[in-house]
Amino acid sequence: MLSYDELTSPERELWDAFPEGHRVDLRMGVPEDDLVAEGGQWGPGRTVRAGVIGALLLGANSMQPGSVACLRLAGARVSGRLNLAGAQIAHALWLEDCWFEEGVDLSGASTQAIAIVGSRVPGVEASLVRIDGPLDLRRSRLASGSAPPLHRRVTGLSLTNAHVSGAVKLSGAEITAPEEWAVSAGGLVAEGGVYCVDGFVARGEIRLLGAQLPGGLHMRGAHLVNPGPHGVALALDNAVASTLDLSDGFIANGTIRLRGARISDKLTFEGAILNGPPDGHGPSLVALLMQAVDFDFTLAQPPTGIVDLRGAQVSYLHDNEHSWPDVVELDGFVYGSIKMDEAGERREAVTRRGSVAHRMAWIRRSPGYSPQPYEQLASWYRKVGHDDDARRVLLAKQRHRRQTLHPAARAWGHLLDATVGYGYRPWLTGVWLLALTLLGTLCFGTHSPSPVQRGEGARFQPLVYTLDLLMPIGGLGQRAAWYWSNDSLQWLAYLLIAFGWVLTTAVIAGVTRTLQKN
Repeated sequence: MLSYDELTSPERELWDAFPEGHRVDLRMGVPEDDLVAEGGQWGPGRTVRAGVIGALLLGANSMQPGSVACLRLAGARVSGRLNLAGAQIAHALWLEDCWFEEGVDLSGASTQAIAIVGSRVPGVEASLVRIDGPLDLRRSRLASGSAPPLHRRVTGLSLTNAHVSGAVKLSGAEITAPEEWAVSAGGLVAEGGVYCVDGFVARGEIRLLGAQLPGGLHMRGAHLVNPGPHGVALALDNAVASTLDLSDGFIANGTIRLRGARISDKLTFEGAILNGPPDGHGPSLVALLMQAVDFDFTLAQPPTGIVDLRGAQVSYLHDNEHSWPDVVELDGFVYGSIKMDEAGERREAVTRRGSVAHRMAWIRRSPGYSPQPYEQLASWYRKVGHDDDARRVLLAKQRHRRQTLHPAARAWGHLLDATVGYGYRPWLTGVWLLALTLLGTLCFGTHSPSPVQRGEGARFQPLVYTLDLLMPIGGLGQRAAWYWSNDSLQWLAYLLIAFGWVLTTAVIAGVTRTLQKN
């Protein structure tokens, strides 16, 4: 137990100020002398032992009636390890521009608001902490380091299964743990949201697996770097959030992973840069089974790695010319509408010139053949009243599918495509019939056939005779009444009969395909 006589001059000042919540400011007022990065050189006049801070927070100095005790300290060098693991802390902690020799341990503690602002800390361990208020680490520099003996190595910031009733404020902070997790916050509940804006930088992975963020995750302009060869910059697997704001200059040198994440409002990457892992082989964005209402993917430049949206569901998709890399996984991706950003103006993608060709090229960025992206795109075109565009998409689907078939089926597909456009261009049948009818009428009209039975049957008419040949079922009485002694014309008659059967079969097959789902 500490006694008052054992305290140094700055510690006594802090001890006396605590009961009434007064601030103790040990800063010199000279910018060069108050640089936190040089805090290791501050002398005894600015040094406070971590044990003194811990003792005060645990009730070592009785409170003054009518006052609210609070520990407020600025410009101090904190020696030793501030260990409050498992403690029940009834007072708020506010530290500003302090330099810590060792990390801070709040694991399992229950406490009031905590603020360690503009400080340098080797690491903050706060797993299972319960904070009745905000956790404020703005402008601080956190770096993982070696803990004292019997303690495990810490990450930059650990909030695993923590519960913060206020906001987690990391704006302007810099967290470094290049060989492990810069932030480990799986299962975090932050009712007021997480704020990583105003130049926030993280070196190492930020893990928020299964986190619940009713106030959202805000990372406008943040810079995330994971130097590992297949590094993940941000992992939000199965997280639940109101908003994910990764916009306005947000940069990720590593994979953004949103597998199974559920965003009740907006997920935005507007103006972001997704560089993917440093080795250039990993994905830039993995959002399998992700759900969001509004998905804004209007990037500042194309991602360097794959974008994986398999099984994702969004109500509104916004994209631009920089949104998509060479490879995009779209199988199972469902969207309600698409808006295209052009010259800062957003409008329905169907109004864009060349919309269908642009969207089909987008689908073809997906490796292999899958019918679902085509069906989804066609469904959207039908929903907005562009049935012709929907048919073009479904025709493109059949042509893509044809490439996966064996040679015989591929040849039949080419025939269906040329004759009826797989049933999506039935007018092609009329073109073929018109061309063949003109051909037959002109060729048969220059010669006279021989009657099968003289003096019987109708008079020969080239047009009717040609139509009769092209009709595979029934007849007009001309085909059976005449024959040709000219071999060339006889073979032309046989050819027209064959074409009649082919066209009829193609029409039936094409219509059948249009009635099938795929």
